[in-house]
Parts: sequence; structure tokens; C-alpha cells
Amino acid sequence: MVSAILEIPEVRQRVSRLSVEEYHRLDEYNEHGRRTELIRGIVIEKMSKSPLHRSVVKRLYDMISRMLPSGFVVFQEAPLTLRDSEPEPDISIVRGVESDFAAVHPTTAELVIEVAVLSPVLDRENASLYAEAGVNEYWIVLPGLRQVEVYSSPVAGKYQQKRALGAEDTLNCATVPGVTMRLSSLLE
Repeated sequence: MVSAILEIPEVRQRVSRLSVEEYHRLDEYNEHGRRTELIRGIVIEKMSKSPLHRSVVKRLYDMISRMLPSGFVVFQEAPLTLRDSEPEPDISIVRGVESDFAAVHPTTAELVIEVAVLSPVLDRENASLYAEAGVNEYWIVLPGLRQVEVYSSPVAGKYQQKRALGAEDTLNCATVPGVTMRLSSLLE
């Protein structure tokens, strides 16, 4: 698994191995003052966000917040603590209430969403990471292509279903009731 991530040139340039526990002892920023996340034991500097990325993530967060039923919490760019990783997905929806996560980060989610403006390579590689953690659905929003890749049905660390939806399609989250949106309203 790690070797596949290391084959991505943008990732290979930013490598430093740590356990989740070691990562927790680090400062939020690396020695260059840049934010990081832990993926498969590798500390990766987070990419800067374009205005389009920020805009789509904000729109997603606002839309989901309005339709989220009780018993679920939506987080924006917040950590998920997994076996060998601590990614900070753009959006995650977890079961529970806010106070459940006052002392710990969630260890799985019902839905994780990443917005990929420049390069979806790492986001696609992370599909196995989320499937292993039992994340029921994983969406990669591709604003430039006006598409969303939907990964679902995780079994033995792999998503069994993958489909691509276009701007005229409707996204429905199978595991979070009421989370549904026309892609045209998201990708306007």
C-alpha cells in the first residue's frame, strides 16, 4: 500500500514516516510552518487551496449542514484517526453528536468527501484507506470536469462499487438520510 503512494511524485517529495502516536506528539505545523497530515505512516504537507477549492468545500459544508439529520455530525477539514493514518478530509459526516468527539477524533465516517481541483491522484489512492476504515461512502468532487466519483460498499478494504456522476445527476448518500443534492447546484 505504501509503495503505491510513494509512486506519486508529488507525495514522494514530501515523505517522513511516523506512527499515528508519534504524529500526535508533533506540532500541527512542520519545521517550515506548513500544515501536514499522516497518510500510511507518511507525513505529507497539505497542499494550498485554490479559491475554487475553498468555494466548493464551503458550498458542500453549507448544503450538508442544512440537510443533516440528528445523530450525525459534519466536519470540515478535521482529522479522522485511522490505523496508520490521520487524514483531514475536506468534509466528513460521522455518526454521533459533537460532544462525542471533544476528546478524540472520529475513527470512521459514514461519508468522506474530497474536492480535487488540481490532481485527484492522491484522493483516488486514499479510497483504499477509507474503505479499510469502514467509511461507507467516499466522494471525490472534480469541479474542473464537473463530475463526482462515488465509491461505496466497502468490503475487505476495497470499495466494491465506483461510479462517476455528471453535472445533471443527483448525489444521494445511501447511509445518511436526507443528504441529497443536484450536482448542478454544487458545481455552478
